[in-house]
Amino acid sequence: MDGVVGTRPHLVWAVNIAAAILVILWTIPTFGLLVSSFRDRDQIAASGWWRAPLASEQTGFVRAGTAPDQVQEGDLWVISGTVLEGGQSLNAWGIRTREPSAYQPGVTVDLPEGRTLTVAADGAYRLTSPTAFTETRGMRIFVTTLTPPRFTTDNYVRVIGAEGLGQAFLNTFTVTIPATVIPILIAAFAAYALAWMEFPGRALLIAAVVGLLVVPLQLALIPLLKLHNDIGLGKGYMGIWLAHTGFGLPLAIYLLRNYMVGLPREIIESARVDGATEFQIFRRIILPLSFPALASFAIFQFLWVWNDLLVATVFLGNSSEQLVMTGVLRELMGSRGGDWEILAASAFLSISVPLVVFFAMQKYLVRGLLAGSVKGG
Repeated sequence: MDGVVGTRPHLVWAVNIAAAILVILWTIPTFGLLVSSFRDRDQIAASGWWRAPLASEQTGFVRAGTAPDQVQEGDLWVISGTVLEGGQSLNAWGIRTREPSAYQPGVTVDLPEGRTLTVAADGAYRLTSPTAFTETRGMRIFVTTLTPPRFTTDNYVRVIGAEGLGQAFLNTFTVTIPATVIPILIAAFAAYALAWMEFPGRALLIAAVVGLLVVPLQLALIPLLKLHNDIGLGKGYMGIWLAHTGFGLPLAIYLLRNYMVGLPREIIESARVDGATEFQIFRRIILPLSFPALASFAIFQFLWVWNDLLVATVFLGNSSEQLVMTGVLRELMGSRGGDWEILAASAFLSISVPLVVFFAMQKYLVRGLLAGSVKGG
């Protein structure tokens, strides 16, 4: 016993460390996604999200003015301008792709045909020539700049203003809420029957539920869609509600049944002796005590349905009136594959509602756990 007792603190520390690692592994990427959603494209390309509060060094080029921009100053023709945007500072500049940072600010470089180019520390450039400029396309001036951190809400404005996103938001709620409530109601009744009611074939039903847990969802998509078409459901909300209910029921029944089996038998037997019906026992005793398990499955089911794309595409369709959030964001990512700031804002907007639901339900889940853990004497 001494050896067993002596190992418990080590096991507790191991569990705590593992939980902390899991929290960190999930929290850091989520926080990084949030930070990236408020940065612009240039900053995302130049540095990681962890450098968002710091100035970032960026290398690019600007084009000097052309012939219409030149002015004559004595014997020279001059084109002038600036290579910097608001808030930037110049670190170095160059005139060749292979050497974009060859010169320091203030240096004057000799160019062919007697021309010269000077880029000052404040970003002002001065291109001179003894003869008039004739170019219609300005020469490239490569610049290495230090850009101060910038945060913007324009990414969210663009995403929220995307065509069809508001309708998709409502469509997602229309799909998710019934697809979460329906399987919980059905599974609660089924779990109670499998846990506390005696009837022939109960063991076979429990085995069937366990077997359905390992059936891949993808195997059932085409047969189920064909069944929906044969019975006239087609593609619509009723069809996707039933599909999500069918896919979620095995896990729901399994979790709830295992939880209900562990409830105190004395309470249920006492209720039966007092003349309570099975429905009264279920409604007044089992449901209140099973609240932690119900809340847990509600969280999992809501998150799964909200983030689903495959089932929604198969059973609901791709029309603008039926698209869910994941469908609209998929199209947005398809047309803006290089706009990482848009993708970050879209992704965080998509997970914002599940996060709110999780933390809101977590409060009730903890309350239910505490209430269910207290037994009367």
